[in-house]
Amino acid sequence: MDGFKKHTLQNGLRLISVPMPHVESATVMILVGAGSRYELKTNNGISHFLEHMAFKGTVSRPSALIISSLIEGIGGEFNAFTSKDHTAYYIKAAKKHLPLLFDILSDMLLHSKFDHAEIEREKGVITEEINLYEDTPMRRIGTIFEELLYGDHPLGWDIAGKKEVIKSLKREDFIKYVGGLYSPNNTIISVAGGIGTNGESLGLSEKCLGSWKKRDVWQFKKVTANSAKDKLRVVYKKTEQAHLCLGVPSFDGDHPDHYVLEVLAAILGGGMSSRLFIEVRERRGLAYYVRTDTTDYHETGNLVTQAGVDLKRIDDAIKVILFEYQRITKEPVSHSELTKAKEFLKGRLILEMEDSRNIAALYGTQALLNKRIDTSRDMLDKISKVTQSDITRVAKTVLKAREMRLAVIGPFKDKQRFAKLLK
Repeated sequence: MDGFKKHTLQNGLRLISVPMPHVESATVMILVGAGSRYELKTNNGISHFLEHMAFKGTVSRPSALIISSLIEGIGGEFNAFTSKDHTAYYIKAAKKHLPLLFDILSDMLLHSKFDHAEIEREKGVITEEINLYEDTPMRRIGTIFEELLYGDHPLGWDIAGKKEVIKSLKREDFIKYVGGLYSPNNTIISVAGGIGTNGESLGLSEKCLGSWKKRDVWQFKKVTANSAKDKLRVVYKKTEQAHLCLGVPSFDGDHPDHYVLEVLAAILGGGMSSRLFIEVRERRGLAYYVRTDTTDYHETGNLVTQAGVDLKRIDDAIKVILFEYQRITKEPVSHSELTKAKEFLKGRLILEMEDSRNIAALYGTQALLNKRIDTSRDMLDKISKVTQSDITRVAKTVLKAREMRLAVIGPFKDKQRFAKLLK
């Protein structure tokens, strides 16, 4: 599983092959450096909309039913996902069907119809998806936090876009967007599973996408430290539970302390034995869920604790989180707690690496977004090497009171009560 091969075709298309011995499945994933951070206000949401259109039909396979029947007819599964900095499309099936997986994905990539009638129908689907997010505070709060963190910058915009923009998009907008970002020199093919080492993936890449012409692609606008001035956002909504995100700016994916930050987050809120789960939920009963996560982009990142808390005791929950943030900057983490957090992360990684889809995503995303590719063994080694002094050092660097941002959804009209807590 730790060995991978990387090839670059003449047109700039990069191929990552990760053999997984004794696995009978294979995943082919195509990742493109095209996400919502490349958008304008006039087309915000088009990256995600385009992902929806990928399986709607091609010139030779003109309907979604034909494509889905073909994939499901071999027992395969398929999907796509959009982030702020990339979009991915994948099919997973028995390894003997690898040529068909390449054929379908390349056909979608190069020959999608973008049928006008399908676009109009899908507008309703995406509008309802946006409504779902807006009605689900547990999902919405993360978006609000990043809006707060990055301000009126594409990195702070909602990936799903705005309903009025979605309704205004036309076929020509999709063609222009694809022309600006979908190019072989901005694309990764990541193949993982029972694929062997006989160069089959390389041959299929050449056959299906070797003639794809490369071109200059759009560049994104980098976020700066001054992108957002506000540190607090309170969104009024009648709910039975308050949802909050409390966090700070942090590191990009290539930062040398990337894995230290991951361990720090695990100590704070990485599981049911983490500090915040014990203090916020188990000892005080303030929340049903509480967790700490990290997110990284090309040039920045963030660490954030999210929780769904008792409306009447949200102040107490925020105080506990802030206290634990400060405590970990001052008191050295014990050897046993550090070991537990590292084993938690390593165990989760090992479980994830048993799935060819996860492997394809992990290696493909790194190849597209980072300067280096860490194998699963690299990751396990780097997590193992994190020390107690590393945790204290990074905690002091990142968890600064002046950098704290707080986003809240709930039936609250008094913003000052939260502003006082941050001070």
